[in-house]
Amino acid sequence: MSGHFGTGLSREDLQLILGVTRSLAAPFELGAMLAEVISAAQQVLRAERASVWLHDPDKGELAVRVADDIHGIRIAVGTGLVGACARDRVTINVPDCYADPRFDPSVDRRTGFRTRCSLTLPLIDHRDVLVGVMQVINRDGGVFDAADETLAQALAAQCAVALTRVRMTAAVIEGERLRQELEMARIVQMSSLPATLPQLAGYDLYGEFLPAEATGGDTFDLELIEQGLLIVLGDATGHGIAPALAVTQMHAMLRMAFRLGADLEGAFRQVNDQLAQSLPDGRFVTAFIGLLNPATHRLRFLSGGQGPILHYRAPDGAIEVYGATSFPMGAMPLATLRPAIEIDLVPGDFLAVMSDGIYEYENPEGELFGRTRVEALLREHSAQPASVLSARMLVAVREFAREAPQADDVTAVFVKRLAA
Repeated sequence: MSGHFGTGLSREDLQLILGVTRSLAAPFELGAMLAEVISAAQQVLRAERASVWLHDPDKGELAVRVADDIHGIRIAVGTGLVGACARDRVTINVPDCYADPRFDPSVDRRTGFRTRCSLTLPLIDHRDVLVGVMQVINRDGGVFDAADETLAQALAAQCAVALTRVRMTAAVIEGERLRQELEMARIVQMSSLPATLPQLAGYDLYGEFLPAEATGGDTFDLELIEQGLLIVLGDATGHGIAPALAVTQMHAMLRMAFRLGADLEGAFRQVNDQLAQSLPDGRFVTAFIGLLNPATHRLRFLSGGQGPILHYRAPDGAIEVYGATSFPMGAMPLATLRPAIEIDLVPGDFLAVMSDGIYEYENPEGELFGRTRVEALLREHSAQPASVLSARMLVAVREFAREAPQADDVTAVFVKRLAA
């Protein structure tokens, strides 16, 4: 495998950024987390200095939170490059700060530092709320270019997530700490799921996640990215906060790897190896990760311990069953990868990936729902929309269970090519 991905990013840089992403899924202190973010920004962007400013919407100000040598400074939104970035919510790349009328040289005069060039980015959370501004100063050997902007935006996105999580944590009422920590973890986990499903011509896409408790160890994703349609289903061992954090961690690192230009094999291996370093012993995540090329209708996937993977073939009504291509993600570092499985989706075909919460759902006698029933239902309702397929499956499972409680998370993803 090459040492660089499509953006020209080195493997070391990618590991550094994934390390920042990994930290977001664990409890952290704000100052330490932001210090890690700006340290990564300085190293990857070859910048001399970096800072993070927090937005105070009530006062209309920005307060520096982490920086190399400035403390206690507050500025109004609209003042200087940082304030202009907050006001306009756009990335500002200035090759010569003293030639830009928006630049405020007062900090330079106070510290004796000389700002030459800067890259300033808004920190916007998943609800489109401005939470702060990140700024990097003086690129080694020149000015910041378009590739630096792309990389900085990826780091800024992680920084915004960190700030949002800390603010959510601060809202926890001490007297109801356990309940609200569970709710916080649930919100964080749910916010990582697709807010809306992508619209892809010629395809019907659907995903559903039903946790057994307030938080769950499953996740899924359906997202159009540069490399194609990303299809993900993950299932961490156990229930509760720890598995929810594990799959959120895996999900965030995976999105970041693809955003930075990794291919299927590169993303799978990098995320697996990061999880192997960070997850406690005995913890892992089974995960299906696929990329569909909408132009050729070819799906390539790798599966870390996740199975069965079901491919319904419309021409003959058969269901092709695929198993895992490797150990569960995070179980151990991977020296090599088996080749990705490739399948072609013809009109009427669909892919069905479901967590073991469906296959292993028990009735009062301890009998499992099982793959045979799953396949029979898929054949019976193969002409139905993907959402109906999912609904029929859940109804059948509940009827089979006869009021038996849900013991495991239930997650399903369907990718159906529409019939001609």
